[in-house]
Amino acid sequence: MKTVAVIDIGKTNAKVALVDLERFEEIAVRKIPNLVVAEGLYPHFDIERLWRFILASLAALHREHPVEAISVTTHGATAVLLDKAGGLAIPVLDYEFAGPDTLAVEYDEARPSFLETGSPRLPMGLNIGAQLFWQQRTFPERFANVASILTYAQYWSYRLTGIKTTELTSLGCHTDLWNPEAAAFSKLVEEQGWFPLFAPVLKAGEVIGGLLKPLAHETGLQQGLPVYCGIHDSNASLLPHLLTREAPFSVVSTGTWVIMLGVGGEAAELDEKRDTLINVDALGDPVPSARFMGGRAFSMLLGENPPPASPEAEARVLAAGHMLLPSVPGGSGPFPSASPRWTVEEKSLDPAERLAIVSFHLALMTATCLDLIGAKGEIVVEGPFAANAAYLRMLSAATGRPVSANRLSTTGTSLGAASLVAGARVRTGAEAFDEAIPPAYGEYASRWTRATAKHVEAGTRMKSPPLER
Repeated sequence: MKTVAVIDIGKTNAKVALVDLERFEEIAVRKIPNLVVAEGLYPHFDIERLWRFILASLAALHREHPVEAISVTTHGATAVLLDKAGGLAIPVLDYEFAGPDTLAVEYDEARPSFLETGSPRLPMGLNIGAQLFWQQRTFPERFANVASILTYAQYWSYRLTGIKTTELTSLGCHTDLWNPEAAAFSKLVEEQGWFPLFAPVLKAGEVIGGLLKPLAHETGLQQGLPVYCGIHDSNASLLPHLLTREAPFSVVSTGTWVIMLGVGGEAAELDEKRDTLINVDALGDPVPSARFMGGRAFSMLLGENPPPASPEAEARVLAAGHMLLPSVPGGSGPFPSASPRWTVEEKSLDPAERLAIVSFHLALMTATCLDLIGAKGEIVVEGPFAANAAYLRMLSAATGRPVSANRLSTTGTSLGAASLVAGARVRTGAEAFDEAIPPAYGEYASRWTRATAKHVEAGTRMKSPPLER
C-alpha cells in the first residue's frame, strides 16, 4: 500500500489530504472552510456540504494518484445522533454554542466526578455529555428517535462503509462519557439511559470495513477499499511520536486549539478548573493533557494575514517589557476567569511588535500548561506554530527544555491519521530548534509568570477595556 487519503475535519477548516506512506508526507491536499449553519434548532455543522466536499476531493485526488485506503481524523467535542434509517436524528451541534449552559446546574448534578473521567467541566458544548443532556431535555421528541450515537470521526467512516462505531480517543477527550482507568463508559452513560445507543467501541487503527459500492462508482475508487476507524485530531498528532520516540516527551498540537499531551512525565495533580484533563491515546492509554484556544486567539488578535516576523521587533518588545496577560478567548485554558490585559497601549504598537507580543503570550500559555501536567523531556511542536520562531524561542526560554518543530506539513493530524495504516513508514519530521536564546527571553518569561501567578492567587478577574480586533 502506497497512498492513503486522510479526511481531516478541523474546527476551522476541513481538508482531504493524500499521504504517500513510503515518503510519509502529504503529496496533495484539497481544503475548504468548515462552516457553521446558524439557522434551525441551534448552530450546527453543515454536514452535507462537508460530505459533498469529501466525495469530490476523493475523486479528484484519485485521478492524480491511486487511493488505496482511507483514514479519518476530526476535532473532538462532537457526537452524531442517527435515527433508525441512518440519517441525522438531530443536527450536529456546534460545540461553541452556549445552549447547553442553560441546563448547567442540572447537568453538574448528573455528571461524573473529575476523578472518574479525567474530564474537566467545560462551558458551552465542550463536554459531549452536556450536549446530549441538553438535547435530550430540550428536544425530547427528536431525541426519542435516536437509534445510534457515533463519535465524530467514526460518523465519516460510517458514511463511507455503512458500519457504525465509536472509538477510544474520541470518547476519551473531555467528553464526561469515558472512564480512562477502567477503559469503560462512565456512570453518566448508564444513568442517562444512553448506553444502548452508543455504537461499538473500537481502536482507531482497526479497519472497520470497505468503501460502499455506490461511493466507489461515484468517486472512481475501488469498491471495498479499506476504511480505518479514525482518530481524534490531537491524538493523531501524538501517534507518530508514540510510535517512534522514547518517553518522557510532550507534544504540542497547534490549531484552533493548542493541546499539550505529556508522555512519561511526573505525576501531577490535575486541576479541572484550569482545563487540564486526561486524554486516551490511540493505544488506549491515559495521557495527562491541557489545552487552550491558541489558534483562535492568534486569529482574533492578528487576523488571517499576520505581518512577517521581525527579530528587531522582538528585541524592542523584550527591552520594553510589553506583554499580553491572559487570556484570549476567555472561559477555557489555564486562566479561564481572567480577562485579557495589555501592559502597553495597543495603538502604539507596530504590526511586527504586536506579532511578537502575541507569539510570546501563546508560548507562555503553552509553558504554563506543560507545567500543570508535569511534562518532562523534549517538547515537540506540531501544526502552524511550528513555523513561528518567536513562539519557539519563548517556549524554549520559559521551559528550559529542548524544543523541536515538525515542519513536514502545516498540520500533524493528517500524517498522524496516516500512521494508523499498516505499512506506513512513520517518521515525525521534528527538527531541533537549537538557536541560542538571549537571556532577555527568560527574564521576560519570569516576569510574565509572576504577573499571572498573582492573578491566580488573588482569584479575581483582570479588568481591561475590550481587545481591539
